[in-house]
Amino acid sequence: MSKKISVTINKKIKKFSKSIFCEGDKGISHRALLLASQCRGTSKIKGILEAEDVLSTIKCLKQLGVKIIKKKKKYLVFGNGLNSFKKPSKKELYFGNAGTLARILLGLMATNADIKVKIFGDKSLNKRDMGRIIEPLSKIGCTFKPNNKTTLPLTFQGTEMPLAQHHIEKIGSAQVKSSILMASLDTPGITTILEKKLSRNHTENLLKNIGADIKIKKHKKYNLISLRGQQDLDSFNFEIPGDPSSSAFFIALTLLTKGSKLKIKNISLNPFRIGFIKILKKMNGNIKIKNLRKKFSEPVGDIIVKSSNLKPIKFPEKEITSTIDEFPILFIIAAQINGISTFTNIAELRKKESDRIKNIEEGLNKIGIKTISTNNSLKIFGNTNIKLKKKLEIHTKSDHRIAMSFFCLAQLINGEVRINGFETVDTSFPSFLKLMKNKIGAKFEIKKKH
Repeated sequence: MSKKISVTINKKIKKFSKSIFCEGDKGISHRALLLASQCRGTSKIKGILEAEDVLSTIKCLKQLGVKIIKKKKKYLVFGNGLNSFKKPSKKELYFGNAGTLARILLGLMATNADIKVKIFGDKSLNKRDMGRIIEPLSKIGCTFKPNNKTTLPLTFQGTEMPLAQHHIEKIGSAQVKSSILMASLDTPGITTILEKKLSRNHTENLLKNIGADIKIKKHKKYNLISLRGQQDLDSFNFEIPGDPSSSAFFIALTLLTKGSKLKIKNISLNPFRIGFIKILKKMNGNIKIKNLRKKFSEPVGDIIVKSSNLKPIKFPEKEITSTIDEFPILFIIAAQINGISTFTNIAELRKKESDRIKNIEEGLNKIGIKTISTNNSLKIFGNTNIKLKKKLEIHTKSDHRIAMSFFCLAQLINGEVRINGFETVDTSFPSFLKLMKNKIGAKFEIKKKH
C-alpha cells in the first residue's frame, strides 16, 4: 500500500455543473484479466482500473506464469489456455486488500494439482471470512490447511481430479459464484449452481461472450446456472466501463449540494449494480439515465444528476444485493436528510473490509447524529443542521469506502474533519482526490506520514 496519508477538509463544497468519467469498474477489471489468462491467444483489454487491488491481480497472474504487458492504453494478456498456470517460484501469493482476487483466483487454481501455495493478504483481508469459498472448493477436491481455519493465511493445494458438483449459493455472493464458475472451466462434466439469492452477473456475462458453454435458466425465485467444463476459450477484445460504485460519491455530493448538476459518462449500469440509483430515485433524487447501450452484454450509459430535496427511506430489502457496496455513502446521505431512515437485514456489511455499520455509526455519533443499531440493522436520525464544535477525527480502519464516504460528509458540513488512513482509497479509486479537486472543486489538504 502507498505511504500513509491523512486528508483534512474544513470548507464546504460550492455548487458545480460538470461532466466527469470515473475509472474502470473494479470487479469487471479483475474478472476480465483472470478469464483472459485462461483463453488461447492474446486478449486486449482497455480501461483496466489501475488501482492497488487490480494491480495485485496482475502481479499474481504474472507469478503464475501469465505474460501481461501494457501497450498504450490497453493491457495485453497472453493466455495459454485452461489450467496453464505454473507454480509460483516463491510458493506463495499475496492478495493485498483484494477479496475479489483472493476468492476468484482460488477457483482458477482449483484444478491444478501442481499448485501448492501459501495464500495471504493485508491486515484487513486476513480478517475476512474465507469459509464461504473453502466449502465449495473443498467439495470439488481442493485442500486448505490448517483444517477448520476460515481466514488467511492458509496453505492451498489444487486437485488433479476435480469433480463436477451441484452447488447451492444462498449468501448472494458474486465472488463465491464466480469462484465456482472459474473452477468448473477445467472440471470435466457439467457443474451446476442453484443461485438462491441473486448477485451481480459480470462473470456470467463475460463467459457468454467468450464462448463458454454456460446456460442460465431463470426462475421466479432463483437461477439455475450450468457450465460444461474443458471447452477451450478464445482470446477477446474488451473495454471496461466506468465503475458505478466509484460514481456513487459524486452522485451523493451533487444531490446534496444546492444548485449542482453532474454528468457521469460511460458507466456500467448492470442491474445488479444500480440499486443505489433506484433507491435515490425513491428518495426523490433527480437522476436520469441517457445514452443506454450494451457492450459485451453489459449495459452502459451516462448518469445525469441534479441537486434534490431528498426524503428519508425505509430501505427495501430486495435491493440489498444491488446496493451492497454503496451502503456507507447511502448512510451519509441519510444523515444529511431531516427524518429517520431505517436499514434492515444488512449483517453482511459487518464482514466487508471493515465493520461498515459500526464505523459509519461511530463517525456519525461524533458529529451529533443519533443512530440505533443491532447486528443486522441501522436506524439513522438525519439532521441537516449539524455544525462541528471541535475537529472531527475519522480512522478508516483500512476501508476505502469508509474513507470516501466521510470525505463526502466533510464537504457538506461546517467544521474541520481529518480522515486518517486515506491511502486505503488507492485500493479501488486512485484518482478520487484528483477528480474531486479538479472536476468539482472540492477543497482539502493532504498530509503524508513518514
